[in-house]
Amino acid sequence: MNTRMKNLNKADKAEITAKEKETTTPLVKEPHEVPGDEPVTYPLQFPQHDSRLQTPAVGQRATRPDGRLHGLGQTQYIDDITFPHMIHAKILRSEHAYAKIISVDTSEAEAMPGVFATLTGKEIPTNTFGPTLQDQPVLADTIVRHRGDGVAAVAAVSEQVASDALAKIKVKYEVLEPVFDPLESYGDKAPRIHGGDTNVYASKIIKKGDVEKAFTEADHVFEQQFTTQMVEHVPLEPHASIASWDGNGRVSIWSSLGRITLGRQDIARTLDLPQSKIRLIGTIVGGNFGGKNEITNEPILALLSRKTGRPVKAVYTRGDEFVSSTIRHPFVMDYKTGVMNDGTLTARKIRLLLDGGAYCSWTGTTIGKGSILAPGPYNIPNIHVEAYAVYTNKTVTGAMRGFGAPQVCFAYESQMDTIAEKLGMDPLEIRLKNAFSDGSASPTSQRLQSVALKESLNQASERFGWQEPKA
Repeated sequence: MNTRMKNLNKADKAEITAKEKETTTPLVKEPHEVPGDEPVTYPLQFPQHDSRLQTPAVGQRATRPDGRLHGLGQTQYIDDITFPHMIHAKILRSEHAYAKIISVDTSEAEAMPGVFATLTGKEIPTNTFGPTLQDQPVLADTIVRHRGDGVAAVAAVSEQVASDALAKIKVKYEVLEPVFDPLESYGDKAPRIHGGDTNVYASKIIKKGDVEKAFTEADHVFEQQFTTQMVEHVPLEPHASIASWDGNGRVSIWSSLGRITLGRQDIARTLDLPQSKIRLIGTIVGGNFGGKNEITNEPILALLSRKTGRPVKAVYTRGDEFVSSTIRHPFVMDYKTGVMNDGTLTARKIRLLLDGGAYCSWTGTTIGKGSILAPGPYNIPNIHVEAYAVYTNKTVTGAMRGFGAPQVCFAYESQMDTIAEKLGMDPLEIRLKNAFSDGSASPTSQRLQSVALKESLNQASERFGWQEPKA
């Protein structure tokens, strides 16, 4: 603040500040016109409330930096980006859930006017990827394990020409018997989707106390099975990417990918390039929810771009999203809980079976979170959790908002309601009786701090009017 401002009183300062703001907020006409109407004008500078200039900012109203662009429709998503001489790619998906690939013939597609290049799995330097296990092909070249597996790609002058070219690609398969039921896949007689001795590819066991002894001493034992379904994220913006090479042998990739550091590492591995040769630009994401946490078509576009010498763009259709992007893991959950007459939980034994789909993706994280959280936020001295993830010939399961927490939450809270009903207790009362508090131990014996579960339950029930007499 200069000397002149220091010597002015508050009224003079406010008047000068107001005048300065008026002179710094001109209306500027931008080239954003509606046909037949006057140009739309936006203020390029606008006043900020004094609270934005204060510290601390906690408790003050704050404007999202991107909120104004969203509101004006000026946000640039990846499908709004274009480059000179850019062409478009499409991916041919498998006709079968499980089959060996005998041959892939792209000659007719390559001969079509407007087609610049094709790509098959055999042309990919390292044809495996994955954030946990590298068990997923970029383009399947020997076997397809679900309907979303890509078997070939086309780059053409337009999306329509690329789509038409897919119909010209001839793929010969030897159809195999698929496995869709995780319980069947877990059994000894199911076909081994990835070879080996079992379809189980991840497991976790947590033990605390002696559940079997506690069950014999409990007044009541409740057993139930719960299941959840697959869930697709359905973001408004589908998966999309653009790849372009420069004269120094470096590739730039624009992508709606949410985890660009991990994505860059995976792309470098599949292309057999050092990461210094890859520039991955994360564009504004039009919805993720966990479904854009790993690469999809980025290596395919990079190779097609190198083949053609042009920028190559691909945008998933809604059909691609449902068949080829990751989904939430379906769970099969068996719960056995020992309870005393007063509602005290004494033991809980849980078996989780995760339907992992065709490839691992983020199952390692999901099975860990699900197992630790499966007993619920309750003080239970005796716990046994065992969890297994199995391959099936279904859509790949991956990250989605919580990674295993929503599934087990549905199960343990549903059983808490069952127990309360059978014992004639209020559902709130039995939860408050067993709920975690400061110093409680988690299923893995972690001492918990700053636990506000009981306070939250009491406040919510008070605002909801839970204890009010029913009419």
